[in-house]
Amino acid sequence: MAGTSNSLLTTPSEWIDYQLIDSGNGEKLERFGSITLIRPEPNANWPKSLSGEEWHQRHHARFVARSSTQGEWVKKSKTNPSDWQITYQVGPIDIKFRLALTKFKHVGIFPEQAANWQYIAASLRKMKSQTPKVLNLFAYTGGASLVARACGADVTHVDSIKQVVSWANQNQELSGLKDIRWVVEDAFKFVKRETKRGNGYHGIILDPPAYGHGPKGERWKLEDQIEEMIEQVITLLDPKEHFFILNTYTSGFSSENIEKLIKTHYPQVRNLETGDLYLRPSGKHSTGKEKLIMSNYGRFRKIL
Repeated sequence: MAGTSNSLLTTPSEWIDYQLIDSGNGEKLERFGSITLIRPEPNANWPKSLSGEEWHQRHHARFVARSSTQGEWVKKSKTNPSDWQITYQVGPIDIKFRLALTKFKHVGIFPEQAANWQYIAASLRKMKSQTPKVLNLFAYTGGASLVARACGADVTHVDSIKQVVSWANQNQELSGLKDIRWVVEDAFKFVKRETKRGNGYHGIILDPPAYGHGPKGERWKLEDQIEEMIEQVITLLDPKEHFFILNTYTSGFSSENIEKLIKTHYPQVRNLETGDLYLRPSGKHSTGKEKLIMSNYGRFRKIL
């Protein structure tokens, strides 16, 4: 039946270079390749499974917040690196990411998004089009862009921050990929222009922040603009075969909101999935029951 969806809890299953070791008391202990970090995590509102001493022994750096938006990393040893690389495998291709300790507590990757990367790869592999066109909006350091390119797609990567797009390009080079189209622009403006041009895409990934600014000071506020953005991007989908992913990290913006948005602006949608992306601790002392919800998503595809 058109419009039917399944509300799901979804977690990535193909990580080797990432592990959520433990979480609790407002923090998470994570391994990124050879480096283990402690970062604040408000959603981890349960007791830690490991002792404080074990957390201390395992970590290389801890993020200490100095304001609501920024902070600093405190390294346990001066010899611990501030940037390094990890790998994510897509079929025969190793996607490589340069990670770094930023003042915003981020490191250059959102590991739970690998669940959406798996969906992208599976969708592209099933498509009849020889070179599917994929549009990645609010694309950050390019995880989804790299996965789509590794699967043979013609990829357009749009983000408003030049330094972030440069970072994504570094990841492309590290991964031995090429020919992603890099666009430093306000995502909303770009979509409106593509609509006027009559361009189309076989895949669209939309991962907007709660708030943001374009390169010319354009303001983005998800609650105010997401309706029009969805309305616009839906018109860019190839009518024969396509996939679409909407992901949000915004507090108070649930998977139910996403389902309503998609059904309102694309009432003929089929194969709609909505739910939460989560990470699950896999340390040997973890119960495995602590599902750390990281974001909400909605996605669907039409494959010939």
